[in-house]
Amino acid sequence: MPNSEQPKQLSKTLVLLMAVSCGLGIANLYYNQPLLADIGRTFGADDQQSGLVSMLTQIGFAVGLFIFIPFGDILEKRKLITVLLLSVGVALISLSVAQNLTWVYIASFMVGLTTVTPQIIVPFVAELAPPNERGKAIGNVMSGLLIGILLARTVAGFIGDLFSWRAMFGFAAAMMFGLAYVLHRYLPVSQPIMKLSYSGLIRSIGQLIASQPTLRESALIGAFVFGSFSAFWTTLTFFLEGPNYQYGSSAAGLFGLVGIVGAATASLIGRLADRVSPKYMIGLMSMVVLIAYLSFWLLETRLWGLFIGVVLLDLGYQGVHVSNQTRIYSLLPNARSRLNTVYMVSSFLGGSIGSACGTIAWQRWGWLGTCAIGGVMATAAFLIWLGHRLIHPRREVQ
Repeated sequence: MPNSEQPKQLSKTLVLLMAVSCGLGIANLYYNQPLLADIGRTFGADDQQSGLVSMLTQIGFAVGLFIFIPFGDILEKRKLITVLLLSVGVALISLSVAQNLTWVYIASFMVGLTTVTPQIIVPFVAELAPPNERGKAIGNVMSGLLIGILLARTVAGFIGDLFSWRAMFGFAAAMMFGLAYVLHRYLPVSQPIMKLSYSGLIRSIGQLIASQPTLRESALIGAFVFGSFSAFWTTLTFFLEGPNYQYGSSAAGLFGLVGIVGAATASLIGRLADRVSPKYMIGLMSMVVLIAYLSFWLLETRLWGLFIGVVLLDLGYQGVHVSNQTRIYSLLPNARSRLNTVYMVSSFLGGSIGSACGTIAWQRWGWLGTCAIGGVMATAAFLIWLGHRLIHPRREVQ
C-alpha cells in the first residue's frame, strides 16, 4: 500500500544542486555527438557506422530507464543515485580505452544504460516541491538538464579538438565519481513511497499505460519531439564538416551555446505550466519545433539561419518536455517514478529512432533528408496533440 506523502523542504540551494547534477549526468549521452567523425576516423568507420554510436547510447538509456527508474518508487533514492553514478563512471572509463568499434558500441550502450540518474532526480524534485510550485521547480531543474545537454556538445567539441575523444570520456568519468560523493553527502534521505516487489512494480507500469490516457498522449508526443530533436544533433557534425561550412568538431559544439537561449526559458515555461494548462503549451511548442526545421531547410547555407533554428528547436523541445512532465506528475503522486519511466522510455526510443533515421537520411539525401525526417516527426507530434483535442473537445486534460 502507498505511504502518504510527507511534506519536505525544497530549498533554492537544493534545487540548484539537483539542476547541476541533472546537467552533468545527462551530458554523458551527448558527448559523443560532436565527436562522431573523430571516433569514425580512429577506427576507419563511415558516417553511418559512426552514427550508430549515438543511436546505441540512446537505446541503452531507454533500456536503463525501464530497468532502473521504477526502483525510485520502492528504494531509497539517494543510495540508488549514488550507485548509478559510480556505474556510469566505470562505463565511461571503458569507452575511453576502447580498442575497436565493437568495443565502442558496447561501452556506449552501457553508458546510456547507467546514465539514468537525472530521471530519478526529476521525480524526486516533484515529490519535494509544493503542488503550486511543482511546475516552477521542474522547470528550474530541466533548465539545468537541457543546458547540460547543450554544453556537453560544446565541451566535447573543444576537448576533442585540443586533446582527443578519449580524453573527453575520461574527464566525464572523473566528474561522475565526484558527483556521486557530493550527492551522497547532500541529498536528503527519501523513504520509499510504495511497498511492492519489483515484478509487481513492472506489472503496474502496464496498468498505468492502460488506465491513463494523458500518459499515453504525453509519451507519444515526447517520442516524436525528441526524435526530431535527435535527428538534427546527430547529423549536425557531418553537415558542418561538409562543403557548405568545412568546420571541425568544436564548431558543432559551439552550437550548444546558441541553444542555451532556448534552454534558459525552461523556468519560465515551468511557471506558465503552473498557471496555464500545459496541454496548450504542448501544441504551441510542437509548432515551434516544426518552424525550426523550416529555418534549417530554407536557410541551410546561412550560418545565422542555423543559429535561429537551433534556438527555436531547443525552445520547442524544452517547452514540450517540461509541459509533458508537469502533466504526468500531477496524475498519481505515488507512481511518479513509474509514470516517468513510461514517458522517458518512449521519448528516448523516439530519440534513438530519430538519430538512426536522421543518419540514414543524411547518407542518402543530405541535409534535405535530415530536415525532412525532423519536420515529419515534429508534425506527427502536433497531429497527435491536435487529434486528441478534436476527438475529446470537451474533456479537460491536465
